[in-house]
Amino acid sequence: MKLQKILFLISVFLFLSVSIYAQIKKEELMKTVEFLASKELAGRLPGSEGYTKAANFITGELAKLKIKPGGDESYFQKLKVEYNEILASEHFSVIKDGKTINYKIGDDYAYRGFTGAGKFIAPVVFCGYGLSQPALGYDDYSGIDVKGKVVLAFKYNPKWNIDGKNFTSGNPREKAIVAADHGAIGILFVSFPNDAEPQAPIGSVIHGDGEQMINFPEIHIDLPVADGIFSGCNHTLKDLQTLIDSTKKPFSIQLIPKVDIEVHTKYEKEKEVVNVVGMIEGSDPDLKNEYLIIGAHLDHVGSQASKIYFPGANDNASGSAALLQIAREFNRTNEKPKRSIIFVFFASEEQGLYGAKYFSEHMKFSKEKVRAMINLDCVGYGDSIQIGGGESATTLWNIAKQIDNENDKLLITRTWKGGGADAEPFYEKGIQTLYFVTTNSYKHLHMLSDKPKTLNPNLLEAITKLAYKTIVKIAE
Repeated sequence: MKLQKILFLISVFLFLSVSIYAQIKKEELMKTVEFLASKELAGRLPGSEGYTKAANFITGELAKLKIKPGGDESYFQKLKVEYNEILASEHFSVIKDGKTINYKIGDDYAYRGFTGAGKFIAPVVFCGYGLSQPALGYDDYSGIDVKGKVVLAFKYNPKWNIDGKNFTSGNPREKAIVAADHGAIGILFVSFPNDAEPQAPIGSVIHGDGEQMINFPEIHIDLPVADGIFSGCNHTLKDLQTLIDSTKKPFSIQLIPKVDIEVHTKYEKEKEVVNVVGMIEGSDPDLKNEYLIIGAHLDHVGSQASKIYFPGANDNASGSAALLQIAREFNRTNEKPKRSIIFVFFASEEQGLYGAKYFSEHMKFSKEKVRAMINLDCVGYGDSIQIGGGESATTLWNIAKQIDNENDKLLITRTWKGGGADAEPFYEKGIQTLYFVTTNSYKHLHMLSDKPKTLNPNLLEAITKLAYKTIVKIAE
């Protein structure tokens, strides 16, 4: 009888465990994704009306769940970041042989998130990688006149260096400032034509250090557009990348066509944005003073000129939906975890991890009290699951691996050391981190096509379940 009772209790425990696990449903996850990625929220650029709506939605859901506010003002933790809104109207065209070729925003080009404003027609000069670092023996601006002209340059730095000395970061703002310092009035960025899969124009608000140039347009153009600008020239863009890379020497040239640019912006040096923070207090008198931080960034890269918006369904409506669903699961169970759990929907990840950095530097408890930080980012597209941090947080990773082995068996063995994305500021403070992400996740990254219909709902459900079970295990 005693053995039968034990077996009965085990069966009940397993049934309840499976039942709790099964509460996470793809339909509810996708409903959240569809709202966050909707036109109404217009790409959730921090500081915009769309992001505010997203933040208010999350706070409303946390309040329904009776999850305690964890911000400085209710659920909100406020911080300030740079803000740039790309307004209507706009256009971009190329003039050659007396004819104007008009291009379409979103298909042929996209503005950098921190583009400046401008309206002009101007000649174009190709300046290689857009670098001017004579101390390293390399200067794309040597011997070429760019005054009053638009620079065309590769978006990224070369994959090589000179005599083992690395170039400076080469972020978009830095390259724009260098061009302006040489007299240019705008810059066109282009991806590497010699890459196996050249990057199409994307929405991006990464900018780098330096002052915003409010009257200096920055545009990422597609390769066919760049090829059109090279028409009539004795060189192709592919040839020039090959030449520069093989010789490690600049080859800058004046191009024949002109470009017609109009873009309007609204820039603010400091604009208030918010992290959304909720808390479940632990049930154990001692362990409740230890914390498990679960995070996902709520923001994306916004809209441009009232013509296009970047939905960010995978990046990172999926992670935010998963985080909210995990909070709902804790509410659906009657037992509280022993350790306290902090839910954070971060702002401004896309701009440079600003929300996560701010939270990590302004925690209401010491970092020694944080047992782990778990991040969910791009968890809706792909074919399997990977979890970063396994080489530095081996015990935590093995917990997740064991749970996966007992359930969906979707976790691949590839992992890495450290944090990554919003987990990075916590890892840098010595906190153990896990980074939940799907494999092959970035096909639609920062593109107009990152829509809910492209996601894999079954995978989103599976990774949310795995994250929830892992969090429960760590919290206990």
